[in-house]
Amino acid sequence: MYLPRNLIAHLYQNLLKRNHAAAPPVLLLVALEPDALCACRILTALLKRDYIPHKIQPIAGYGDLTRAGQDLVRPMRTLDGGSGGVVVCLGVGGMVDMEEILGLDVDENGEGGPGDVEVWIMDARRPWNLSNVFGTPLSEDPVTGELVRKQQGLDKAKLLQAYQSSRGGVIVFDDGDIDDELSAEREAYIALEEMPEVGEEDGLAEDSEDSENDAPPESGQQTKKRKSWGEDSESEMEHSDDERPRQRRRSNSGGSIPSSPERRPARRGLISAATGLGGSSDFSRSDSPGSRSVSPAMAAPKEKSVRSLRKQLMAMRNKYTGVLEKYYQLGASYAEPVSSLVYSLASELGREDNDLLWNAIVGVSSLELYGRTSSGVGLNPLSAAGGSAGWNGDRGELTRSVLRDEVRRLNPTALGDIAREHSMGDSTGVIPTSAKSATDKSIRLSPEPRFLLLRHWSLYDSMLHSPYLSAKLHIWSDQGRRRLDKLLAKMGVSLTQCKQNYTHMDMELKRGLRERLLKFAPMYGLDGLVPPPPRNGDYKDGWGFVRCWGWKACLSAIDVGVILGAILEVGDAKSLNHSSFDPSNFSGTQDHSETVSTQANNEMIRDIQEHITARFWTAYDALNSIDLMVEHIHTAQHLHRAILRTGTALIEKKQIRHLRAFRMAVVKEGPDVQLFTHPGALTKLALWIAEAIVELNGTKGKNKGSELVMAGLDESRGLYVVVGLGGGGATETAKERAAKRQTRIVAKEAKRSAKAVDKEKKRQLRIQRNLAAGLEEDEIEESEEEEDDDSSSDEDEEEEARKGFGRNRFGNAFQEVVRETGARVRMDSFEACVIEIRKEDLGGFLERLSMQAVVG
Repeated sequence: MYLPRNLIAHLYQNLLKRNHAAAPPVLLLVALEPDALCACRILTALLKRDYIPHKIQPIAGYGDLTRAGQDLVRPMRTLDGGSGGVVVCLGVGGMVDMEEILGLDVDENGEGGPGDVEVWIMDARRPWNLSNVFGTPLSEDPVTGELVRKQQGLDKAKLLQAYQSSRGGVIVFDDGDIDDELSAEREAYIALEEMPEVGEEDGLAEDSEDSENDAPPESGQQTKKRKSWGEDSESEMEHSDDERPRQRRRSNSGGSIPSSPERRPARRGLISAATGLGGSSDFSRSDSPGSRSVSPAMAAPKEKSVRSLRKQLMAMRNKYTGVLEKYYQLGASYAEPVSSLVYSLASELGREDNDLLWNAIVGVSSLELYGRTSSGVGLNPLSAAGGSAGWNGDRGELTRSVLRDEVRRLNPTALGDIAREHSMGDSTGVIPTSAKSATDKSIRLSPEPRFLLLRHWSLYDSMLHSPYLSAKLHIWSDQGRRRLDKLLAKMGVSLTQCKQNYTHMDMELKRGLRERLLKFAPMYGLDGLVPPPPRNGDYKDGWGFVRCWGWKACLSAIDVGVILGAILEVGDAKSLNHSSFDPSNFSGTQDHSETVSTQANNEMIRDIQEHITARFWTAYDALNSIDLMVEHIHTAQHLHRAILRTGTALIEKKQIRHLRAFRMAVVKEGPDVQLFTHPGALTKLALWIAEAIVELNGTKGKNKGSELVMAGLDESRGLYVVVGLGGGGATETAKERAAKRQTRIVAKEAKRSAKAVDKEKKRQLRIQRNLAAGLEEDEIEESEEEEDDDSSSDEDEEEEARKGFGRNRFGNAFQEVVRETGARVRMDSFEACVIEIRKEDLGGFLERLSMQAVVG
């Protein structure tokens, strides 16, 4: 089921109505990432304000999610003696079947179910698991006593205003994409759900009949008991025993409904599972009603045989199954951040304030640090607006524009400060570094440059560790360092000034920094290094966000995102001995000598889990404690120094290989090798390397050149952590994308005009030919409508082809290679493009991966 965007507060208001002193606490399952963490802060503030008890559980991956389902969610069910309740998933579970992984599904005997447990899913990762979006829980019909999927207040899995939370189930919060873009998938899923059962035995019996005998049997099709969606598909990967949940669900029509992009069966196997008849080629032909030639003298057409109707049913099932498979094949992408969605909920409830707004801004800003774009994990598209306007193209800029409006609304400029801002240059682009007063906690717009931790480092170090600046100036080489020195010299900033703390620099230099960057940066190809001056009055396109806490500190949203990420990925910079994931549950066979004892393994899991939980709560507390946030600035600096050191070493030693479909780099030595066993830190290093590669070697073909596989060695566990970056459209600026879009529109219009002229010519010839043959007018119109349908279908196919272009398909490719090679891998991360693989299996795995399509 899914909740449309215009009813985003409906479920929360229902929760308020049901809240009482003895109500069970709301369980929050939160991913270990800044966006989900900020969303958790916003939601808990709402729950506290309404006196709703709640419990927070950090979730590191699918293994944690399975354990949380077993230990925390299942005991909530009324079937297990609980009292039901609400489970809210923030950045968790959008791509897997949550009923199955949390243990809320119905088994083959019709037992089990949600048990009044309602699961809310807010996740930015795509593609959705369509079982979460369009599946509805079974309930008993009061009249017939049968199990049905119809509930009051639902319209084909879409929640209406009349919906009342009662029986539980999985509910996805729609950010607008489901209603706007998934209409075909919704139709296909519902059609597969409602199709009647057709068993294999019935088909064999019909095949043995004489094809001329068209009379249906007296009894018709034998009724069968409905099967639950919890049954496993026979096409499941046999060699895998990892903790990723099984990825296909059984429909009540006897065929399997594709429900996840992972572990897709081969096409022939899919058709076999959907039809129940081994995928015979006979089912590719369908007899549409009225397709036989009928003499006008006949009173009525002959009734279709059961066999013919069954063939038609199989063709429809294959068609709809193909629609769902095509959706999963599009590849990974990101939609609206979770923190933005939860802030929309607060706004709808009328609860917004500066603290909630700041959390939303930090969550949205953090996505670009991890390369999360509308094309999956990869380089952010370049933006002509500069600053932090690189995330998710037009949609990301629209989100930031809304947040800027919220900043103006909740932080109006006092009349007395207007003259001060003009005199000091704040309104035209001075980068703020201090509060206006000791009690000032307002949020301000700031022309943030693409530097890193500028207010907490020297200007030189901030520029040196900026991924954008490093790539453009080739900072890993001596020549690149000299180029940076020359840029500073042209700007009139001495090395003595730029190497002291930025807040201690000369005031005149700080006030004029942005103007000097705008003047001299283009000489070094640094277009968009800082946002341009405001245009159209006070409209500040590309500007970032800054908040001060009196005289204590002044932080930008990007700075906070960097610090939170460092806390989650590094913990304490002084202690780097713990990895992020437990070493158990590798796919495939293992030698007995490699097997860890159960007791030792459980102890290791508990130890790592405690360490991860400690990191989570440190980051959670830091969001509400400026002192704790400032204390961990050195952790963020340590991480980015390590990224610069390691990236420079890889480039200087020429350890970046160019394979057929992507480039590859492996971190297996050096002082920081253990640091990059965390997927988040490894992703940041990969993004740094990818930007350098694009700058060094350019691109080959359309949006190609930044596909990269980065592996980090974890010697203590004998494995590599692997992340795959897609193209992400990173080699195009906003102006180039707009120009290409306009070119496509013009070409499409010209094609449509030419097609209309050609169509009119054919129409006149057809009319003359049909009239000469004595056909009626309605037959002429019918043929015209058929041609119109063909042209519209062609346009639909073109749109579908463009829809998945450029997306990161490493997750799909990883699954294919694992099936082909039998490599021992573990896919526990919520990112489909992140896996763990045994040391000895990496070579063969990468060799076979180089033959796959990794970007759409």
